[in-house]
Amino acid sequence: MADDTSTSAREQAAAGASAAPSPRMLRWEIVTVFAVSLGGSGLYALVQYIGSLTAQQSLSKQAVIVHGTLAPGRPLLDLFLQLTSISLALAPVLLVFYLLARSGERPTQTLGLDLSQPGQDLGWGALLAAVIGGAGLGLYLIAYHAGVELNVVAENLPDVWWRFPILVLSAAQNGILEEVVVVGYLLSRLDKLGVRPVTAIAISAGIRGSYHLYQGIGAFFGNAAMGVIFAIFYRRYGRVAPLIIAHTLIDAVTFVGYALLAGHVSWLPAP
Repeated sequence: MADDTSTSAREQAAAGASAAPSPRMLRWEIVTVFAVSLGGSGLYALVQYIGSLTAQQSLSKQAVIVHGTLAPGRPLLDLFLQLTSISLALAPVLLVFYLLARSGERPTQTLGLDLSQPGQDLGWGALLAAVIGGAGLGLYLIAYHAGVELNVVAENLPDVWWRFPILVLSAAQNGILEEVVVVGYLLSRLDKLGVRPVTAIAISAGIRGSYHLYQGIGAFFGNAAMGVIFAIFYRRYGRVAPLIIAHTLIDAVTFVGYALLAGHVSWLPAP
């Protein structure tokens, strides 16, 4: 009898762990995930942007560093801090995977992160990167030279052997974190809550723009537009893998290109 009771309790616990969360718990889950990740970053970016607007200098005279050194003058310590920062920044992705698995889903299938179609993922990713990356750079340069955008310093790492590998790893971290959390996870959860697709896409795009606001209002609208395109793509194909590839390519080209060209070409703002 004791064994039967124990077995029944374990079965009930397992069933409860895999049961789909209620709408109320789903809303709490979404708020919690974003409070400890990109939602908090959005609030911080808003405060930073207000600080830029209220500064004595015009926006085009102010610089904001996207990827900077963490230990000036100490390259080895800087390397370890960069690697630690990149690793810890991916913690919300682990949280999302855990929450999806806990509710009985398979995260790689829910998000479209499996290896079932690598060729198509790479092709779509490269195409999205070329279109969005080129358009984004053009809009930024127009806004900056018009005097309404901050000078965005894409990187200021020391000129050491690990500079470019770290920039590429940082680009990959951005792609994985943002596309898994802001697109795959958020849209799948909003679907379960019955949120209208147009509203869900707007929420996803708005959050994406918010945490880029520290770079200026142009970055907000540019990334929000990118968010709309990425969200529509995800709703159409159900795969976040091409979006991660596209985002990684965009950021890697931006970071590495800036490192190679800043101060050497007239059309790119000097650091």
